[in-house]
Amino acid sequence: MKTKLGLCILQYVLAVVILIEAVLFILPSAGHDFVRSTHMPALIRLILGWGEIAGCILLLIPKTAIRGAWFLFAVFVFAILIHLLHGSYNVGNVVIYAAAALAIALGKV
Repeated sequence: MKTKLGLCILQYVLAVVILIEAVLFILPSAGHDFVRSTHMPALIRLILGWGEIAGCILLLIPKTAIRGAWFLFAVFVFAILIHLLHGSYNVGNVVIYAAAALAIALGKV
């Protein structure tokens, strides 16, 4: 019972936190910092941001929570790979997000 409650809390906290961060990430004001710091096209920022938003929405709906968790996990892995390929090794927070999404995906079965 405690494990189910813990996973449920993790699911909703992860979805809300990532949803807020993703919305801020896709705003036009975030585009200048992203392009300047990563030297990547703004399209990558939009793909990651909208992917996170879609995953969060799926995660918030009980019938699609497992799919949403797997989708978010894939988006986070993609983000980690992009960071690493561009020499940005500060990906600890994204790794934690990916681990949380994986725990939800595996624990909800």
